[in-house]
Amino acid sequence: MTLSLVSLLSRDVTALWLLLKASTDEIMHQDIVPLCAADIQDQLKKRFAYLSGGRGQDGSPVITFPDYPAFSEIPDKEFQSVMTYLTSIPSLQDAGVGFILVIDRRRDKWTSVKASVLRIAASFPANLQLVLVLRPTGFFQRTLSDIAFKFNRDDFKMKVPVIMLGSVPELHGHIDRSQLTEDLGGTLDYCHTRWLCHRTAIESFALMVKRTAQALQAFGTELAETELPNDAPSTRAVLCAHTEKRDRAKEDMRLALEEGRGVLESVSAPLAQDPERSVNQDQLDNQSTVQRLLAQLSETEAAFDEFWAKHQQKLEQCLQLRHFEQGFREVTATLDVVSQKVAAFTDVGNSLAHVQHLLRDLAGFEEKSRAAVDRARALCLDGERLIEDKHYAVDSILPKCEELRQLCDAFAAEVGRRRGRLGRSLELHGLLETSMRWSDEGIYLLASQPVDKCQSQDGAEAALQEIERFLETGAESKIQELPQILQDYESILNQDLTEHVRKVFQKQASTEEMFRRRQASLRKLAAKQTRPVQPVAPRPEALTKSPCPSPGIRRGSENPSSEGSVLRRGPYRRAKSEMSGRQGRSSSAGDEEESLAVLRRHVMNELLDTERAYVEELLCVLEGYAAEMDNPLMTHLISTDLHNKKDVLFGNMEEIYHFHNRIFLRELETYADCPELVGRCFLERMEDFQIYEKYCQNKPRSESLWRQCSDCPFFQECQRKLDHKLSLDSYLLKPVQRITKYQLLLKEMLKYSRSCEGAEGLQEALSSILGILKAVNDSMHLIAITGYDGNLGDLGRLLMQGSFSVWTDHKRGHTKVKELARFKPMQRHLFLHEKAVLFCKRREESGEGYEKAPSYSYKQSLNMTAVGITENVKGDAKKFEIWYNSREEVYIVQAPTPEIKAAWVGEIRKVLTSQLQACRDASQHRALEQSQSLPLPAAPGSSPSRGTARNIKKLEERKTDPLSPDGYVSAAPPPPKAPEKGR
Repeated sequence: MTLSLVSLLSRDVTALWLLLKASTDEIMHQDIVPLCAADIQDQLKKRFAYLSGGRGQDGSPVITFPDYPAFSEIPDKEFQSVMTYLTSIPSLQDAGVGFILVIDRRRDKWTSVKASVLRIAASFPANLQLVLVLRPTGFFQRTLSDIAFKFNRDDFKMKVPVIMLGSVPELHGHIDRSQLTEDLGGTLDYCHTRWLCHRTAIESFALMVKRTAQALQAFGTELAETELPNDAPSTRAVLCAHTEKRDRAKEDMRLALEEGRGVLESVSAPLAQDPERSVNQDQLDNQSTVQRLLAQLSETEAAFDEFWAKHQQKLEQCLQLRHFEQGFREVTATLDVVSQKVAAFTDVGNSLAHVQHLLRDLAGFEEKSRAAVDRARALCLDGERLIEDKHYAVDSILPKCEELRQLCDAFAAEVGRRRGRLGRSLELHGLLETSMRWSDEGIYLLASQPVDKCQSQDGAEAALQEIERFLETGAESKIQELPQILQDYESILNQDLTEHVRKVFQKQASTEEMFRRRQASLRKLAAKQTRPVQPVAPRPEALTKSPCPSPGIRRGSENPSSEGSVLRRGPYRRAKSEMSGRQGRSSSAGDEEESLAVLRRHVMNELLDTERAYVEELLCVLEGYAAEMDNPLMTHLISTDLHNKKDVLFGNMEEIYHFHNRIFLRELETYADCPELVGRCFLERMEDFQIYEKYCQNKPRSESLWRQCSDCPFFQECQRKLDHKLSLDSYLLKPVQRITKYQLLLKEMLKYSRSCEGAEGLQEALSSILGILKAVNDSMHLIAITGYDGNLGDLGRLLMQGSFSVWTDHKRGHTKVKELARFKPMQRHLFLHEKAVLFCKRREESGEGYEKAPSYSYKQSLNMTAVGITENVKGDAKKFEIWYNSREEVYIVQAPTPEIKAAWVGEIRKVLTSQLQACRDASQHRALEQSQSLPLPAAPGSSPSRGTARNIKKLEERKTDPLSPDGYVSAAPPPPKAPEKGR
């Protein structure tokens, strides 16, 4: 109840906090010049360049370079800093048009003019629109500048024109006099000292506003994230601390506002003194900037004041509530046991035995709760008196009083209501178990009818009578109408119980359908004698009646991943046994198909049940372990070895969960009514199953980390909260077990769907799942390779891998070594890729679990473009040769079995054949291009396809062993009927 009040009080505060945060963010993201005037104040005071505020005809800012004798002596760093600062002051829109530079060199020499222009052009950091140079006015220097400018025009190559002006009137032809300062014959009012003072003040104020906004946002964040204490003294301390910080923040805002108003008054002083005085654009921009900052600061202050008022009210109300809760906790201490019992008590059971047990618990609970109820009545009266006194925390006190009133005033009525509901539940579960018992007896009856006796007319009639007598008993045992049952027991039905009722009714309907089909078959046999059928004796175990487990036990299992799954598979296995016995005894094709359909439904039910349990287990791990690693309250339990290792421990389990929960489980459920077509679902999502390869590749790292940190208190606490009997490592193994489980279920489904429409899809899905398992297994071996310098991904797809005995026989090398090597094989693990075959040495590692997995030390590799094979080696059907570079290197490979050898030889043949075909296609393509592009025949030695032809010839030669007449690999696949040795 306390949390409900806190949530209610926090709604308005949260909204105001968002408003305050938006206001402060707007201030903190202002485009404040990163380089301030105070940083380069000494350089700006030199006034070798200034931004007067004048504008060109299209609004381009004017930067003036006055006559400064020591211009060439200004350090480059100072010059660059001043240029960067001046070009950053105008707005982005004005700066985007481009700057106009006015360079006054009327009293200077031509050499200085040239150096100045070149220096400005080389270091100017922004867009330039026009450069206007007032050249020297002396006769000799003016003449020299005209001549030198013409002959040195290339030295002034710039992206904008450079115009040499002989007098100030010429300058007025390009820029209006109102936009020029007095030293250039203009009327623009500009004082460099005043401009520097204004810029320094504005930037100082902007910095203060930003710091104030940052302080407000930090304080607001602290207030918004503060958790309300659980006792009155702590709440009082938090209120005092927050009030003190609020006063300091208000004082900072007051000082910022005073400084801002002073800056605005200083900037607006010229216009206030003389309203008719013209103000340049820079002055207007400065004024609007200060006004905008003041407005935003005022809005932020108003939002903060409103936010603080709500926050203060929340703390004061919390303080009052804590005093009430302190007394409430003292009274309710004795009611904890009763409250826990009430919270954990179930209104309806999930089986007949469970309901009987709940009735006994209810009687004991009523007797033990009498003393606690008497004390609760007194507490309820205290709460009601607080409400009558119009306490401010009525919304918090009233639910507590209602809770106490329910436990006290209506305790007897509540127990009676619970007893009545349990009575109705007992009645319903009795009906359900009677119906399930009738269905099981019916299935047993159908399965136990002898097939040989039913082939005769008398036997068929006897079987019909037996079925009719049994059906007559169903009037009292069956659920007659499902809607009526759901309506009669609507008051006690929950989701699980409703689903159980529907399943029982579905089982009953399936049993009745089986009886109808059997009756139709027997009537045909009774009416007309059919051809004799070889009778098959039933299995002895088929005649023994298997008791049906209670459905309540199935749903009530605590561990759905172990015990529950075994109980769920119980009916399936029993039905499978009964149906298989029935198939052996049935002579009707309809009965056989009916039995297969029942088995397919059982397999589909197991697939869906285990898939739902799998998704729930993944979610439980992600929420109960992975998410808790980010919980600040659990940080003290996590060891240092686990920090930032969540991705290592859990891999991509979250990706696997989202795929199964959002996609695969929903698509599987669409095939519930046509299980024989479920192979299509697997085929459509086969690419998505490749996420398991990433999970399995990370499993060794996860296992290693788990062994290091399995004793961490964090895991023990999470396991306690989840009430798991198994530790986390058992659940981390679930994805590996699940991807293996699919191929078993598909095999089972395919077994009962051979004559169905979806049999081909099931077979293809099974093959694809097995392919994924093989790829996962191969990748686990691939990541264990050590010592390979290159990138294994460049070798193409991994086709096969396995361990072999290898002998070497090279043309180069000492004869004794060669002869010795022939009798002493090496144990090598081969990895066949599309572009190369790798030879590695297998090394067993010590350890447990995945650390005990072997590693592979890289020895050498053979490029498949230079590899040839000899399929048969005399004396051993398990050997074949891999030779390299026209038999310079020969490797005799002995496989564990002839079948493994045949698989490897066939895969290598495919690789070599594809290479040869690709080479031929390239040759034909180049020859075609040559014939279309060259009008005259080329010389014999210059044909572009000649090299390719030689490559094809070499490729064909290396694919045929010139030394062994026993076998070779041709470029094309051998014909179907080729009894020659070596094919």
